Amino acid sequence: MIKFIFMKVLRFLFFKKFFWFLDDEKFLKLKYFSRFGKKLDLKNPKTFNEKLQWLKLNDRKSIYTTMVDKYDVKNYVSKIIGEEYIIPTIGVWNHFDDIDFSKLPNQFVLKCTHDSGGICIVKNKNTINKKKLKKYFDKQLKKNYYLSGREWPYKNMIPRIIAEPYLEDKKYKELRDYKFFIFNNKLALWFICSNRKNRVKFTFFDSNKNFLNIKQCNALNDPNVELPINYKKMVELAEKLSHNTIQVRIDFYEVNGKIYFGEFTFFDSSGFGEFKPDEWDLKIGNMLKLPKEYQ
Repeated sequence: MIKFIFMKVLRFLFFKKFFWFLDDEKFLKLKYFSRFGKKLDLKNPKTFNEKLQWLKLNDRKSIYTTMVDKYDVKNYVSKIIGEEYIIPTIGVWNHFDDIDFSKLPNQFVLKCTHDSGGICIVKNKNTINKKKLKKYFDKQLKKNYYLSGREWPYKNMIPRIIAEPYLEDKKYKELRDYKFFIFNNKLALWFICSNRKNRVKFTFFDSNKNFLNIKQCNALNDPNVELPINYKKMVELAEKLSHNTIQVRIDFYEVNGKIYFGEFTFFDSSGFGEFKPDEWDLKIGNMLKLPKEYQ
């Protein structure tokens, strides 16, 4: 009971940015304990989440910053797999006040290029509250996403806003994510992210498309969810895009039968995503082999 209370107190202090002054290793060790109630083993990491924390500290290639930038990544990806998989960019701006809304279509999506979650979906331009939207994006542009989870690729990014077309699959009436975990350049497992409008569902599968009864981050799953039409092509593209990495999660969308690249994520749930049953943290960790030259 005392341990549980201590963990809750730590989580509250992290939420209040109390520990942001700590160096990366100390910060991650303390935050890992606040999430999982156990010591982070960086000398011999075994679980998936432990290995992600280890990679934050040891795998730092400058190209990763380009790969997580939602604008710069488009050129990077198009050179590897082709422009036909890239969501078009309507515009990119350094400041919200630079946006000329009269030149935007009626439906579009605004995203921050430098973080995760800084997004606004606009289905009717005439109904937006520009004052409220400006307040939101001005706040997002001031954030350094690196600080909250010490995900190094985000540390020195230039914060910008991009506009993209609004996409929705006609069949499902939503935009589903297909998220592929590529370990050592091969597909390890993947999941479908669906039902975002209500309670989000993460439905996991192995590389042979077999359903895995895993729950992550308190999301539901759906054993009856339909698989994407272009599964094989998505895997092929994901493995091709992973060539410069030890591990990465690569996301795609499938919109009315067409594939679009989504994003690279180097640290799924920032390495703090709880699995149920929790044994899957170790099972997935066993799939990921860390480079011997770093150990």
